[in-house]
Amino acid sequence: MVKTFFYILFGVLLLWGDNLLLAQQINYDESKVPAYTLPDPLVMENGVKVTTPAQWWKQRRSAILKIFDENVYGKVPGKLQHITFRVREISRKALDGLAIRKQVTVLFTGNDSGPKMDLLIYIPNSSKKPLPAFLGLNFYGNQTVCKDTGIFLCRSWVRNNPDFGIYDHRATGASRGVRASRWPVKKILASGYALVTACYNDIDPDFDDGFQNGVQPLFYKPGQQRPAPDEWGAIAAWAWGLSRALDYLETDPDIDAGRVAVMGHSRLGKTALWAAAEDQRFAMAISNMSGCGGAALSRRQYGETVERINTSFPHWFCANFKMYNDHEDALPVDQHELIALIAPRPVYITAAVEDRWADPKGMFLAARYATPVYRLLGKTGLPDHAEMIPGKPVMGTIGFHIRPGMHDVTSYDWQQFLLFANKFLKK
Repeated sequence: MVKTFFYILFGVLLLWGDNLLLAQQINYDESKVPAYTLPDPLVMENGVKVTTPAQWWKQRRSAILKIFDENVYGKVPGKLQHITFRVREISRKALDGLAIRKQVTVLFTGNDSGPKMDLLIYIPNSSKKPLPAFLGLNFYGNQTVCKDTGIFLCRSWVRNNPDFGIYDHRATGASRGVRASRWPVKKILASGYALVTACYNDIDPDFDDGFQNGVQPLFYKPGQQRPAPDEWGAIAAWAWGLSRALDYLETDPDIDAGRVAVMGHSRLGKTALWAAAEDQRFAMAISNMSGCGGAALSRRQYGETVERINTSFPHWFCANFKMYNDHEDALPVDQHELIALIAPRPVYITAAVEDRWADPKGMFLAARYATPVYRLLGKTGLPDHAEMIPGKPVMGTIGFHIRPGMHDVTSYDWQQFLLFANKFLKK
């Protein structure tokens, strides 16, 4: 018994020591950012320069997308044939008559026995349909975005959070509206947009379960137990789920599916960028403080790094991404090229002064270095005058702001999202 105790204690101390060592290596000093050379999105692998839109669309874009597929996020290994949509509820006088509320289940296997995703949709009653929409995943369930008691409770595994009344990984009524500050529903509706959200755990629960409880097993070949090294991790699965939500929106007469902005915060900001890169039906992408693996340049090794993210969240990316732990310079792509894959569609990127972990400067530079692709395709990208000044947003086809404060989604952020969307999504 004593011997077992010491083995456990030794293991805990070893793990603690490894984490402490990684923490000590985190860099927040610009003078310690290593010298790096970024891959040029407008130079093909054989050295030929991309000088025309045709070259970008026919050759270079697909090559970059494939590299991200195989080395960072992982590719989706196939297609499902029997996805269906089930409307669970329609209320035409939700939110004191302000909105139509729809709750729709996306059945990934066509029936209740398999994984499914519950969509919450609000559509303003006062606006002429079909409407543009914001589509984004949430962390703790649809009931958290608003105190509306008509919202069905999340049915999936969710992370325990005593402050939200969540225990045993199950949502309860106590969690209604606990994340309303991140989802200003009435403001969005009053601005003439629909809002669509789903819990990301519906698609793939956010813990390292060996890829057994999300959508990945639906694609396994006989005898397969986990995705291949170049197949999808959780971020790619969540992005795939966003595309399935868009599949439904294409059937909804109240939504203009050609004017849907995909939005996400933090890990879901990474997801929003990858969803827009993979699925060109998304009209706009909004990435809020997405950091490493999102909008921040990996080669800067500032704040969260490839090694740190793969250690803390080994299920987010494909297994091949771990080859670049502490070897970011060997990556055949960097995150400015992820932004470039969204071109010529508008993309908005945010940062916060106190959120150094997400490397605000690295995200701003990625926006700048993606700009030549936008300009090749006839768009402004990040404006020439753009500077990273707190409280002063810039809005070319690539938009950016950094605000005072911490890692969060605030009313200020949404104010800019709406202004940016008005610029590009309003007819």
